[in-house]
Amino acid sequence: MPDRLPTYFISHGGGPWPWLPNMAAQLKPLAASLARIPQEIGQTPKAILMISGHWETNDFSVMTSPHPPMLYDYYNFPHETYEIQYPAPGAPALAGRVAQMIGDAGLPVQQDADRGFDHGTFVPMAVMYPKADVPLFQVSMRHSYDPAEHFALGQTLSPLRDEGVLIIGSGLSYHNLREFGPQAKAPSTAFDNWLTQSLALPPDQRTETVLDWEKAPSARDCHAQEDHLVPLFVALGAAEHDTAIRVYHQTDIFGGVTASSYRFG
Repeated sequence: MPDRLPTYFISHGGGPWPWLPNMAAQLKPLAASLARIPQEIGQTPKAILMISGHWETNDFSVMTSPHPPMLYDYYNFPHETYEIQYPAPGAPALAGRVAQMIGDAGLPVQQDADRGFDHGTFVPMAVMYPKADVPLFQVSMRHSYDPAEHFALGQTLSPLRDEGVLIIGSGLSYHNLREFGPQAKAPSTAFDNWLTQSLALPPDQRTETVLDWEKAPSARDCHAQEDHLVPLFVALGAAEHDTAIRVYHQTDIFGGVTASSYRFG
């Protein structure tokens, strides 16, 4: 039986950054942190379940394609970045069981046989597992962004950790596309400090504090829309009693942004 796997909340960078030399140079620390994940977990996952800040639906939705296509959901990048392939197999049988688990927990759920890998998924995966040889599927967020409901989704998914399934929430600890550059420095630093301190709290206190994230310093300056923060709630719910470790931290990205990633367990 595999060892219990940790969960992650990763900051996934911007657009197709590993394929763009200038962006890749700036995000070398992020690339290094993602490339370390296979060594950190110490085993090849049976599958990876990703909750991306780039897929939201009315109900929770589970990707069930055996061969998910590519979804180039970014704009104004070089044409070759719309030809990137990340041909990881899906995990339809496991995905179907995950949908059943979510439904059995009383959460609204659908299955989606057509959805492809969005860039919040295939970009970090291409750095973590460049051979695309680990089965991969996504579970969507709900449009509501409700923190408690997404935490409950994580709790529901938690048993998968004992089956060799790696659960990753993929977003960004700072995501305000209108406020990049120097003006991002103060709010992103304040929010990042709050997030790191909050995740270090005892589990019960940590959950209450993080789910009430709008009280954090500069919360809405950093997340005017919280789509890139919501994956954190899932990763946290799936590892609610585990210690948080910051595995990536970088300052002055794109002229001012501070961002971090965390492992639970």
